[in-house]
Amino acid sequence: METVSTLTLNESRYRELLDVTLPVAIRTEQDYHRLISAAAAIMEKPDDETSEEEGRLLEMLSILIDEYENRAHPLPKAEPHKMLAYLLEEKGMKPSDLWTVLPKSRVSEILSGKRSISKAQVKQLAGLLRVPVDLLL
Repeated sequence: METVSTLTLNESRYRELLDVTLPVAIRTEQDYHRLISAAAAIMEKPDDETSEEEGRLLEMLSILIDEYENRAHPLPKAEPHKMLAYLLEEKGMKPSDLWTVLPKSRVSEILSGKRSISKAQVKQLAGLLRVPVDLLL
């Protein structure tokens, strides 16, 4: 049986970090920029120099920042075939790169907007492109 090692959290050190950073539910751009700066300061440190407490704080900050960005600056909704074309371009891929999960003719029909993407195809494409499924829905 495998044993999992867990690093213990130094509560006093973690409380000090919380006192300095003051993580809160982000309601203003000022809070947002303050917490982005705090996260950036932790991320600038080499991994082997980042303490368990800093790692936990960074994890919390990323959750708070992500939630705020999704609420305050949501991604615009795009038609699935246009989003697929955009993702291909951003990732430096060609339509032929999709042939591993879709037939050649289907790729062409989807990218031209003549055929919609099925839920099963969305899952396969999201996996291949390493993006959330909802981007292609």
